[in-house]
Amino acid sequence: MNQLTGACIIGQSGGPTAVINASAQGVIQTALKAECITRVLGAAHGIKGVLDDKLYDMAQEDAAELDLLQYTPSSALGSCRYKLADPDVDDTDYKRILEIFKKYDVRYFFYNGGNDSMDTCNKISKYMQKVGYECRIMGVPKTIDNDLNGTDHCPGFASAAKYIATSCAEVWQDAHVYDTGMITVIEIMGRHAGWLAGSAGLAALTGCGPDLVYLPEVDFNMEQFLADVKAIYEKKGKCMVAVSEGIHYADGTFVSEAKTSATDGFGHAQLGGLAAMLAEIVKKETGAKVRGIELSLLQRCGSHLASRTDVTEAWKAGAAAVEAAVAGNTDKMVAFQCTRDENGYKCETVLQPLDIVANFEKKVPREWINEAGNSIEQPFIDYVLPLIQGEANCPTENSLPRFARLKKVLTTSM
Repeated sequence: MNQLTGACIIGQSGGPTAVINASAQGVIQTALKAECITRVLGAAHGIKGVLDDKLYDMAQEDAAELDLLQYTPSSALGSCRYKLADPDVDDTDYKRILEIFKKYDVRYFFYNGGNDSMDTCNKISKYMQKVGYECRIMGVPKTIDNDLNGTDHCPGFASAAKYIATSCAEVWQDAHVYDTGMITVIEIMGRHAGWLAGSAGLAALTGCGPDLVYLPEVDFNMEQFLADVKAIYEKKGKCMVAVSEGIHYADGTFVSEAKTSATDGFGHAQLGGLAAMLAEIVKKETGAKVRGIELSLLQRCGSHLASRTDVTEAWKAGAAAVEAAVAGNTDKMVAFQCTRDENGYKCETVLQPLDIVANFEKKVPREWINEAGNSIEQPFIDYVLPLIQGEANCPTENSLPRFARLKKVLTTSM
């Protein structure tokens, strides 16, 4: 094995999750112990921190605070949504990244994020190979959407799924407190993949699940939707609907598109307002009391309800990235390979080429959705249920969560 000695950078990118910091913790703690890694640097706000030469010296952090990262939601180092240009078109950013890498003798780069982050990772890796700068580059998966290609599931998804299922069950209880009619529409994140919205179906295991679940994998029909809601409302006097923010009509337009007013840095429409929109339509059609609820950011930052399985696997993904890079691997993303059988659930880390991960979205199999397209089937439950097991048991202070408090000491060149 070619022993490569130098500093490493860890960056976080894209939307945060309840466990993204557990992955960062896995990277940081493992890298600090690696003899061939001379310095562990944290990039402030992802790749922008590299471009801006704003890097934190992670060795200056208290060990106890680093331990608390696994219980801390959001991105402790700061995140970004910054799209690197094609280096063949504009290599300005890449020349700057190379300059910073040389300045700090960076030989390892770990990027923690989703589809677009793996694209960034892939571009940087290919550029460094092209210019002949030896640097091992590894992607660490993260996304609550669970749509990364090449892995059984993504760190962050399970905790969001647990939060969504729990919240739906609790809302169901509240919506059934009166002996009067009520229809509830709950909007859940997920632009093109319905893993999160489908997870609302787990609430059925408590006896308090949604009556209808709509995923973007199936074209949405407003007339059929209204007919479905009316039929259940007339029968039960109540109806609870879980709907993905990304549901779309047969022509591909988002149902919420009328409410779309902006895009993020990657050109993705920022969706939202769907629950309120559907609630208004249902109210006009039925005359019933209708409540629209948007879980919004709560579903991705609820670390108090995180899955212990998710936390453990997120840390493992970060640690595995460092171990693989030190062993000589590069241009890869850490992925999960899992089995669910009579012997229970087992998860192992494997490596996938960044090429097959970047910019490909994994969707819910059509056969895991019922024929009518308004609920999930048992295989979906069987897939998600093992992932949400265990409690995070977050430390508290004054009976409130005790999150990591990083000093974020800016580093200087050698």
